[in-house]
Amino acid sequence: MIKSELIAKLAEANPHLFQRDVERIVGTIFEEITAALCRGDRVELRGFGAFSVKTRPARVGRNPRTGESVQVDEKHVPFFKTGKDLRDKLNPQHGT
Repeated sequence: MIKSELIAKLAEANPHLFQRDVERIVGTIFEEITAALCRGDRVELRGFGAFSVKTRPARVGRNPRTGESVQVDEKHVPFFKTGKDLRDKLNPQHGT
């Protein structure tokens, strides 16, 4: 699902809201999650999961074409860990 599909589904499920308002709400949520991660904060959505930032240390890599050693700088990458409720919905226990 892409952002525009999410907005369309939410607008359809909430006919009392204008689509432009749903777009603004979804955009604001994403902006706030992004801003929190940029500050180094963790964002937890109970039952869904938690977003955080992990640091990958600097290292020596290899250029796959030439085999030459290349210095790779430290970088910060977003990380998502699913919540228990979401994991349970994705992996239902059959026959128990």
